[in-house]
Amino acid sequence: MRISMVKLFFIFVKIGAFTFGGGYAMVPIMEREIVKRHKLMDADAFYDALVVCQSLPGPIAINVSTFTGLKIKGWKGALAGVFGTALPSFLIILGVATLLFRYIENPLVEAFFLGVRISVVSLMLYAALKLFKRHANLFAVFMGAMAFTLVATFTVHPFYVVFGAAFFGYAVNTVKEAVDHAH
Repeated sequence: MRISMVKLFFIFVKIGAFTFGGGYAMVPIMEREIVKRHKLMDADAFYDALVVCQSLPGPIAINVSTFTGLKIKGWKGALAGVFGTALPSFLIILGVATLLFRYIENPLVEAFFLGVRISVVSLMLYAALKLFKRHANLFAVFMGAMAFTLVATFTVHPFYVVFGAAFFGYAVNTVKEAVDHAH
C-alpha cells in the first residue's frame, strides 16, 4: 500500500482526535479508518493485530496504532501511529486541564462529561460485541466466562488470567492440530 508518512500521521491524528474514552472506544473508528476507508490492512489482519495488542502492556489504541504503522511503513510508520494517536489527546487534556478547574461545577460541563461517559461505555460494548461475533465459538465463550469468573469472583490478577488463557489456548490448538493431522 502506497501512502505518504504525512497522510498516515493524519489518519492517526483523526483517530485520536475524534474518539473520546480511548482504548476500546477507539476500535470501531480505527477499523473504519484503517480497514474500510484507507484499506491499509484487511479485517482479518486488523483483528489479529488487535488480539495481539490486547495482550501487550500499555494502552490498546497506542499499541494498535504502533503495530499498524510498523506494518505499513516500518519504524517511521510506528512513530507516526504513536504520535498521531496521542497528540490530539495530549493537546485536548492540556487545554481542558487549564479550563476545567475554573468551570468544573458548571451544570453544562457536568452534563457534557456524563454524555461522554455514556457514549464511551456504548462504544466499548459495540467493540466487545463485534469481537464476539467475529470469534464466537463454544471455546471462546468458555474462556471468556472463565476469565470473567477468575477476575470478578476470585480476584485473580488479569495478567495471570491472560497468560493462562494464552497458554491454555495454545495447548488446546496444538492438540487439535495434532488430532487433525493424524486423521
